[in-house]
Amino acid sequence: MRTTERYAQLIAYFEKAMPTAQSELHYDNPFQLLVAVILSAQCTDKRVNMVTPALFAAYPDSRAMAAASVDDIYGYIKSVSYPNNKSRHLKGMAEKLQHDFGGVVPSDVAQLQTLPGVGRKTANVIAAVIFNQSVMPVDTHVFRVSERIGLTTRSKTPLQTELTLEKHIPADRIPVAHHWLILHGRYVCTARSPHCAECGISHICRYHAAKQKAAAKKSES
Repeated sequence: MRTTERYAQLIAYFEKAMPTAQSELHYDNPFQLLVAVILSAQCTDKRVNMVTPALFAAYPDSRAMAAASVDDIYGYIKSVSYPNNKSRHLKGMAEKLQHDFGGVVPSDVAQLQTLPGVGRKTANVIAAVIFNQSVMPVDTHVFRVSERIGLTTRSKTPLQTELTLEKHIPADRIPVAHHWLILHGRYVCTARSPHCAECGISHICRYHAAKQKAAAKKSES
């Protein structure tokens, strides 16, 4: 199958199956999403959503969080992964957000990456979800699913995957396509045992085609 045809069929499927896909992180404003995404690194959204209500109640904005101590922040997030580092990142982020941006989360990806704890993926999430920009955040799910399906070929880095996806997905669909791929990887195309029988795009999937070919070859021998 040609790459352009694979992308076209994938987009057509998800536009029907998941037209309003969105983040599973709970947030009410850009600052809260930024905090939640920082906390979600190597941690489940479910766990993050368990700790953020109390955290946001204590620190509703960057001014309040900047005034808190690292130890105080740690007390609210100690059940997430790497809480020591994330406590420092959250305080540093809040301080810089206050000092450099007047407490307003910037829309520019480069400016976002000047904040402690904010890498390219996190910056792209904020730009795509809050500001509807045509940037593709690539986490482990997006990286894995893109290669399995055949959206990328021998992609070595998240950046390579990001640029390839942005090249082939229409700009106005990139923000929602980010959620399509994450949710597909989280619930269907799982890391260890992908649920191919339940997958609505298995007919365009390179991994599934290879698996079927191997099974047919085995049955013939």
